[in-house]
Amino acid sequence: MPQLTPEENYKVPSVDFMFREDGEFVTRSTEELSNGKKVVLFALPGAFTPTCSDHQLPGYESFYDMFAEQGIDEIYCLSVNDAFVMNAWAKDQNIEKVKLIPDGNGEFTTAMGMLVKKFNLGFASRSWRYAMVVEDGFMRQIFMEVGMEDNVDGDPYEWSSPEKLLEYVKALTSSIV
Repeated sequence: MPQLTPEENYKVPSVDFMFREDGEFVTRSTEELSNGKKVVLFALPGAFTPTCSDHQLPGYESFYDMFAEQGIDEIYCLSVNDAFVMNAWAKDQNIEKVKLIPDGNGEFTTAMGMLVKKFNLGFASRSWRYAMVVEDGFMRQIFMEVGMEDNVDGDPYEWSSPEKLLEYVKALTSSIV
């Protein structure tokens, strides 16, 4: 299984994200989104794309309550798209629980080492597909799709699914009890 256990105490990159709320730009930091919380963050190549729209985002939305039952405070969806696109996508998908994070300049994605070129599809640079559990700003586990490389053919989606993450979170929770 392509899960990576990060180096002990791997702090997620400190980045400011630019959201658009009530007609205004609002800046939120990684720390504001994750400190004092246990969160799932999943990243994907792009809003409105088939796998992301048909499976991944709606899957996490439908699993939200099951994650909450396991002690997850928030679920975040991150993409290298701007705030306008992410807001339109959330509305289009009827997302009410998962919070979408616009990494418009790809700063977080670059700092995570997950920025890949998608020039073959006319997408510029985007995030590789992955998901992770973050606790109080520290990555506890990351699940990334296999075959990460620039301009890859295909769109792997297996290890970053809500099913795989929920399985991990349940195992983690049961080992603590």
